[in-house]
Amino acid sequence: MTGNGTGNGTGDVEVLREEIRRTRVELGETMELLAARADVKARLRESAAQAKGRMLEQAAHTMGRVRGQATGKARFAREQAAGKARLARARAQEKQGAPRRDQLGWAAVAAGAVATVVVLLIVRRRRM
Repeated sequence: MTGNGTGNGTGDVEVLREEIRRTRVELGETMELLAARADVKARLRESAAQAKGRMLEQAAHTMGRVRGQATGKARFAREQAAGKARLARARAQEKQGAPRRDQLGWAAVAAGAVATVVVLLIVRRRRM
């Protein structure tokens, strides 16, 4: 009798064949892993590709952040320039209005002086 209880010995052979088949599959997988680890060029290429992907992602993120900051700063600069332009226009209008007021004042003084001189001349002529 054999160890598997069938009595003909074929059971042991089938179990051994299945075990050999599993061992061959495991050995093949192990060899593929070893070959992949031994393929330094392929590992370096894969590592470089991963690093490139990370760098591209970081660059895109940084560009987005920089563009956002630049847009904000440009908007702030435009607002500041517009405020300064409004202030300059207001000051220019004030300066344009001030001489006119001053000119009107001096014109009134000059007119009064001319009138005084005319009155004095008239009064002098009548006395003579």
